[in-house]
Amino acid sequence: MEIPAPNLTRDSAEIQYCFPNQKGSCLRSQTVILIKVAMYICMAFIILITVCGNLLVIISISHFRQLHSPTNLIILSLAFTDWFLGAFIMPCSMIRSVENCWYFGETFCKIHSSVDIMMSIASLLHLGLISVDRYLAICKPLQYRTSVTMHKVAALIGITWMFSFAFGFGVILSKVNLIGVEELFINSCTGTCILFFNKQGGLMAAFLGFIMPCTVMMVLYMHIFYVAKVQARKINCSLTMTGAKQDKKNCASEQREKKAAKTLAIVLGVFLLCWLPFVMVLIVDPFFKFSTPAVVFDGLMWLAYLNSSCNPLIYGYFYPWFQRVFKIIISGKVFQNGSSLLNIYAESK
Repeated sequence: MEIPAPNLTRDSAEIQYCFPNQKGSCLRSQTVILIKVAMYICMAFIILITVCGNLLVIISISHFRQLHSPTNLIILSLAFTDWFLGAFIMPCSMIRSVENCWYFGETFCKIHSSVDIMMSIASLLHLGLISVDRYLAICKPLQYRTSVTMHKVAALIGITWMFSFAFGFGVILSKVNLIGVEELFINSCTGTCILFFNKQGGLMAAFLGFIMPCTVMMVLYMHIFYVAKVQARKINCSLTMTGAKQDKKNCASEQREKKAAKTLAIVLGVFLLCWLPFVMVLIVDPFFKFSTPAVVFDGLMWLAYLNSSCNPLIYGYFYPWFQRVFKIIISGKVFQNGSSLLNIYAESK
């Protein structure tokens, strides 16, 4: 997708270039220095929240044995996706957004764009795995306990990563997204790193990589909550007279499953809110000769990035046991002997 030259407010009469000694260099942003500082602070804060928050999720699920479940294994992989995005992709994007310059070379530009696409696809596919996992856990609990294992989930996660890698790097290296818009790429100035998508490519990528998977996930979650509502009418935990302890244990387990489905549905909703505007621009912009202003494109891109910061906050707000393990990690108690064997669910009640 093309990022047009922005309409900038200059703070000096002298025009500044990304590479002053090179012919055909892109113009450097002439935005007032105070605005640049504010942008750096805001974006750096998003990066910090993304890296630290997802690192806490990674440590939590990896360290505490009680959290070693198929669902949490997918959440762990999703957290790694968001952490990698915050640690390696967003800092370069921050400099590009503020300075309007790409200082890291053409080769790394291709790698950056490929990994950016790869991570967005990986995030969506992980959310798809989570929705299927919750569907089986709520709607087909007997099959779930016997058929969904850590090894099978790990294999599916591996396939997800391989597909995301092939899709992200395949699009950039094959240059299929440039068919029909090669002149835009050739005529771009030195010091830019932009991602073009032609009309067909934008539509295809949005439909196959976003719209269709999201539609399937929303249908699954609608069915999940319908089944959960039906089950709630049939089960009354407080009136059980025989086998009270076992019944209460089963009810608590079912309530955890339903709460997990609700929380992860919120994760999906936040993903849609963050990514849908960017995807819509990706679809529409080629039909309007790539006329989207740079400031709009950058704003929507960082809204999409913001999704990676939100997931750990959602877990911390809705999961009491995540709140507890966060406190254990931050306080340093995670280094004590036997901390990995703590009963997280019991302690978080």
